Amino acid sequence: MAARTFGADSTALDVVDRLDLTGKSAIVTGASSGIGVETARALASAGASVTLAVRDTAAGERTAADLRASTGNLDIRVAEVDLADLVSVRAFAEHWSGPLHFLINNAGIMHAPETRSVAGWEMHMAVNHLGHFALATQLLPALTEAHTARIVSVSSSGHASSGIRFDDMFFQRGTYDAGLAYGQSKTANVLFAVEAAKRWATYGITAAAVMPGGIWTNLQRYWDPAVLADMKRRYPTKTTAQGAATSVYVATRAHLEPGGPAYFEDCHPARVVGQITDGIHGVLPHALDPATAQHLWDVSAELVSAELARAHYTL
Repeated sequence: MAARTFGADSTALDVVDRLDLTGKSAIVTGASSGIGVETARALASAGASVTLAVRDTAAGERTAADLRASTGNLDIRVAEVDLADLVSVRAFAEHWSGPLHFLINNAGIMHAPETRSVAGWEMHMAVNHLGHFALATQLLPALTEAHTARIVSVSSSGHASSGIRFDDMFFQRGTYDAGLAYGQSKTANVLFAVEAAKRWATYGITAAAVMPGGIWTNLQRYWDPAVLADMKRRYPTKTTAQGAATSVYVATRAHLEPGGPAYFEDCHPARVVGQITDGIHGVLPHALDPATAQHLWDVSAELVSAELARAHYTL
């Protein structure tokens, strides 16, 4: 039988068609809205046990009820996690038991006004990268227990706007720029996947980042309405079900290996480009650089350890 192919029009349910994930467990962060819901729906429909890791548990419970009804899978639960608060992240990880086969780092914020986390970190970097970094590292025993775990980090073509600002990562000296803050955090998502795939290969863990495509959800709530309307006219649009397809594809079907493709779009590896000319397709070299990935990992580990120590925890 020929291998199945998927593309920009594929939905998350298309990707899991004929797959049996019974006995597999998944965590999807930010799973109470947007593509997180459809990612969870697809994994649950294939039989996986799915945990919706959300900040708003009431919204999470409404989503869980919908997913149980639409998939017939009753093994869907809701757990609270605030990625901007590492004590919350640590508590979530401490309550997890058993192997973890799929960790979908889906939650995120975009172009938000300047705000800071409990640790004083700029909020895009705190939520989009450092919170997920802490979650993954603290769930390492569960990922290792699965033997063939996969980590999916939801990035964006927005990574093109900024590399990692190691000299002022949290905009403590320079003028705050929401676009740069978001771009830096999306670059960090890719670099995390690059380093995790290398560092954790011996544990059977693979990782990659994804660009969902142009999906208009609550994520763009901070955008100027005129800019948002113009973007909707100029760029191709996906449904949330189509936007979730690449996350589910990377979690369940993509060939992943250390040094292999680390950034996927439209259910296939993206081309490395010098610039993203259409606003959507391609990945820039700065997001794939292994030396930068290693350095960011080391900086992130130090920041997370220091914050947990401050909160009377140890990593």
